[in-house]
Amino acid sequence: MAKAARIGHVKTRLAASLPAEAIVDLYRCMIEDTLDLARSVSTDALAIVCPASDVADLASWLPAIEIVGQQGEGLAAGLVSAFRIFIDRGYRRVVAIDGDSPQLPPETLDNAFQLLDGSDVVVGPTTDGGYYLVASTTVQAELFDTQRMGTGRALDSLIASAQDLGLRVALTETCYDIDEAEDLARLARELREFPRRAPRTAAWLARRPEVRGW
Repeated sequence: MAKAARIGHVKTRLAASLPAEAIVDLYRCMIEDTLDLARSVSTDALAIVCPASDVADLASWLPAIEIVGQQGEGLAAGLVSAFRIFIDRGYRRVVAIDGDSPQLPPETLDNAFQLLDGSDVVVGPTTDGGYYLVASTTVQAELFDTQRMGTGRALDSLIASAQDLGLRVALTETCYDIDEAEDLARLARELREFPRRAPRTAAWLARRPEVRGW
């Protein structure tokens, strides 16, 4: 799941602590590291699902990756589109991730696929009450509460919706995502010690000494 790398369009909560151009550069690094993460896992297909208005920009930026415009607006519509696209193509297990946690180990994605052997939905919780990953064997638009997407209740809402639908839910490891300056400082500390987890993002942070943690 991604957006076009445009000023004011991505990582807007970092605007108080970083220049607009720097935020776009950071976002590009995070997305490209996330793509490398996805490529490191044994999968049959890989694509970026994005708002329809972002397809051309993303295709120009990342020409080697399939870019698919979502049906509808917002993250919930994007997730539903991602599952529908691949399940309609015949894939039985689909994992959707965003670009906010480029430091994830590949084992996390492998684990999500494996957990689908005994579950209908797999969720990767974030420390702020949201989620960085959703995996499923089915398309269920009712899973996603558009009112709580992006809030501290998003994870609880998704789990409750899955249970109401009679779906079996499993959780992967909890991880932080990069939304605020404090999250970026935490990422900087981690990548200073383990730069190979997200090498482009680590290199960007090394050039930005004003980011706390580096």
